[in-house]
Amino acid sequence: MQEWIWVNGEPGTKVAVQNRGLAYGDGLFETLRISTRGPVLLEYHLDRLQDSARRLLIPIDRSAMMQELNAFPGCRRPGVVKLIYTRGTGGRGYSPANLDHPTRILSSHPEPAWPAWHYEQGVHLHACRTRLGRNPLLAGMKHLNRLEQVLARSEWVDTDAHQEGLVCDTEGNMVEGVMSNLFFVVDEIVQTPLLANCGVAGVLRRWLLEQFQQLRMSVQEVEATPTHLQRASEVFTCNSVYGVWPVASLGELQWAPGSVVRRAQALFQQHWL
Repeated sequence: MQEWIWVNGEPGTKVAVQNRGLAYGDGLFETLRISTRGPVLLEYHLDRLQDSARRLLIPIDRSAMMQELNAFPGCRRPGVVKLIYTRGTGGRGYSPANLDHPTRILSSHPEPAWPAWHYEQGVHLHACRTRLGRNPLLAGMKHLNRLEQVLARSEWVDTDAHQEGLVCDTEGNMVEGVMSNLFFVVDEIVQTPLLANCGVAGVLRRWLLEQFQQLRMSVQEVEATPTHLQRASEVFTCNSVYGVWPVASLGELQWAPGSVVRRAQALFQQHWL
């Protein structure tokens, strides 16, 4: 499979060593699934990118970004496209002053080959020892500082039964999966962890919350502790690349896919694939 890489709208693989994305993690990224219909949840990805860039005081031209994505060959066939957006190239030092030329990197990749049983029977969660630091200034963003996720993912190997990790913050509240957002159903209420202090506000998480509300389902964003899972009748994870996976177990806790997770899967399939 041919893969494409563009840097600032042109084919290429070179980025300056002074780039602030490399030096300080000063930037953002989005991972887009490309289906036969085109980029999945593209407007939602651009919403998050634009809002996060505004919060980081990084200039962004959304319409130009959209035009570049439309022209990128990787967005015209099924697979995955990663968009990296850094503050740009600057000299030594933390100050971001006098930088007004962000760096844009687009790369295409094959679609991951997930086992069918992840979708059908569900995945097993690993309770990660790694904790997420609480910082409301960065909460919700998909910024380039992913060392916490790297450490969390290093806690299990691919040959283990675990396919995803559950990550809590330093106060012991559940936040998300290593690469996903978390949902659970308690007393017929669909709940997801509140992301006011840390975590990534996933685009599929946002879309599913909107869909559930339109269907007049009861939904809540809550400060969730692991005890919530003890009361849950269903648990599932989601991200915009793989969609929705039921959770089959976490330690001794076990769940079967229920009506809410199956509805979420059907909604995603119907609208985006």
